[in-house]
Amino acid sequence: MNKQKKVPLRKCVGCFESKPKNELTRIVKNKEQEVFIDETGKANGRGAYVCKDIKCLNKAIKSKAIAKALGKDLSEEAIESLRQSLSDL
Repeated sequence: MNKQKKVPLRKCVGCFESKPKNELTRIVKNKEQEVFIDETGKANGRGAYVCKDIKCLNKAIKSKAIAKALGKDLSEEAIESLRQSLSDL
């Protein structure tokens, strides 16, 4: 018997589509209140998932969905840093 491993699904805070976790980018707020892209998917802190698409990120920022998910308003620097990190992926 070959047991198929279940792929965890996460919802993008930009487009609200559920996708496999490995297709999304995780944004994390840690205890020090720093917001950054978690490339390992294992960093400690509160996370929000967004598609690897700048349009989804912009939509999530505009609707304040990332801020709500993380429980923290994002500074302009944090937003710029997220956009830059996502375009580098």
